[in-house]
Amino acid sequence: MIVVTTEHIEGYKVVDVKGPVFGLIVRSRGLGGDIMAGLKGLVGGEIMQYTAMLEDSRKEAIDRMIKNAHQMGANAIIMMRFDSGEMGRSMSEIVAYGTAVVLEKL
Repeated sequence: MIVVTTEHIEGYKVVDVKGPVFGLIVRSRGLGGDIMAGLKGLVGGEIMQYTAMLEDSRKEAIDRMIKNAHQMGANAIIMMRFDSGEMGRSMSEIVAYGTAVVLEKL
């Protein structure tokens, strides 16, 4: 599956637009992560636990988006983006979205 943030892919043409596609994940930080973040916030620096959680969440959101596109019969996703937000005080939402298309090599 080709996944790009651009509208066009050199050497390919879009022959069918399947529609919007997304992958969503909501993760909780957990009490241990909140305590470590609070302590790290006092001295400054990167909070590695949150960084790892967000990286994993983005990868999972992309995997879910790709699975959704496969089910729609697409072989590529164009204009891929991420969005994120918080739900409550301890949950993070990550969504990967784009347009599922069928590409043909020129």
